[in-house]
Amino acid sequence: MIHIFFSLLLAWTPVTGAQQDILMPFVAHLDPKNNVNLKWGFSDVQDTITFQLTVKTTGWVGFGLSPNGGMAGADIVIGGVGRDGNYFKDYHATGNSFPLVDKKQSYTLLSLTEADGQTTMTFWRSIQSCDQEDFHITDSPVKLIYAYGKTDGIGYHSSTRGTKEVNLLKFMPRSSPRDGNYLDFVMDNFIVPAEHTYYNCKVMKMPKLNGKHHMYRVEPVIKNLDLVHHMLLYSCPLSVIQINEQQCYTGGPGADCFKVVAVWAVGGLAFELPENAGIPIGGQNHDEFYRLEIHYNNLAQETGRRDSSGMRLYYTDQLRQHDVGIIDAGLMVSSWGYAIPPTASAFRSYGLCNTSHFSDILPDPVPDLSVISILLHTHLAGRKVRVGLFRNGTQIDFLAVDENYNFEMQGFINLATIKTIKPGDDIVVECTYNTATREGITQLGLATTDEMCLAFIIYYPAISVDHCWSQPNMHAYTAMMGKTDYQGIVELLKTKAWDQASIAVHEATMKKVPQIGVISNEHNNYTLYEGNILNMMATPSVSCRSDPTGLGL
Repeated sequence: MIHIFFSLLLAWTPVTGAQQDILMPFVAHLDPKNNVNLKWGFSDVQDTITFQLTVKTTGWVGFGLSPNGGMAGADIVIGGVGRDGNYFKDYHATGNSFPLVDKKQSYTLLSLTEADGQTTMTFWRSIQSCDQEDFHITDSPVKLIYAYGKTDGIGYHSSTRGTKEVNLLKFMPRSSPRDGNYLDFVMDNFIVPAEHTYYNCKVMKMPKLNGKHHMYRVEPVIKNLDLVHHMLLYSCPLSVIQINEQQCYTGGPGADCFKVVAVWAVGGLAFELPENAGIPIGGQNHDEFYRLEIHYNNLAQETGRRDSSGMRLYYTDQLRQHDVGIIDAGLMVSSWGYAIPPTASAFRSYGLCNTSHFSDILPDPVPDLSVISILLHTHLAGRKVRVGLFRNGTQIDFLAVDENYNFEMQGFINLATIKTIKPGDDIVVECTYNTATREGITQLGLATTDEMCLAFIIYYPAISVDHCWSQPNMHAYTAMMGKTDYQGIVELLKTKAWDQASIAVHEATMKKVPQIGVISNEHNNYTLYEGNILNMMATPSVSCRSDPTGLGL
């Protein structure tokens, strides 16, 4: 009955800092300026979690749990100290509009105070609420969102809002090395072309480091949030020996730089590795070059816009236990002939990564890979992304699931527990798209109006595998559709009169045809394979307890 004891303690006795620390031992700063601070504690036995939100404002304050860092699907509480007393309510959001009051108020206010220019709100709820309008808290990281106003008139929060990913039930504060050394890989006053989509690539020489180091934190350096869609930093092979800057995917120096070192997408935050792992940099007996790729999304096609965005990489000479690697898995971006039909409310696409072929390009035996984090990536039509792990033809787990994918809120999903990929396992990336408002087919490609279906898998120990993609065998698709003209299949799909029945047939056929896969690494080694998409299990539902106290409350 921890929450009952805590409520009585707050109501009838002065609460010292030490007492609150015992009840709420965990602390996180939710914003960079430390204006929004959160304390919390929980009881597994009683299935309760208590929060204390402190914000530097004398207006209203809001706090929520979000599936993706945005408003849609978020579970929110809003409160404050007004002229007529305290106010506090439980809300849920269905979109980017003012949230709706929950029919069942699942959060209980314990105290609300205003002093020294700041508001402190303390409240509790069940960890597993049975209210369908509430967010189920699990031992996986959750996106915490906050917002506040200068007055008690609850309205649009403008810039006084934000999000931070925290594992509430398995919180592990990280301590960074004291040196704080970093490298900046950024554009230099680049003039963004007046084009809807433009990829700019800049090859840079890394300063010489004395021996091997570990990179442990990546911070985005974003100068124009309305232009920068995503960024990738690649290390270059020995063949690249000069700096260069040009449009990506047009050849030239740096075209062979494809080993992913860091990645950021719109809505993402800084990413920090656990204290036992780091991405190796430096220590080579030759110059090291890196290629920064930025996807610019200039919707208004403005002229004269300049940008100096990029990434800041923190590193240390205090080597960690594991070298980290990144594998980019999913549907091949350049899948010729692949088409997502229009007017589809939920069209599923699949990419297959067959790890049994890793050994084809590796000289050493393939170890078990420990997955610690994943970034999921689609473009504007993406609504859901799931990454299934299969062993001996049977799904044993999900590596990641986002049932409320938000194009504007793309960030790493830190896993609650390390998940193991064993040699021979299959990884299936499933993306669900909504094209209900589109009139023509959507193809795979680089523009935001095209689509992608990718999962960037962060794991250790690092092996020399960078990409593991697949695409449906379009020759087989042509035959299954009863056609013989392979080259004309795209034009057929473009002019097809789509309805829900034909969309379902198209999805099923794309899933049924054999997949042609490719595995490659930074040394231009690659292998091809063929496989089939296996059926995924349903996303596990979260159980709840209607009465966590056991007292009939």
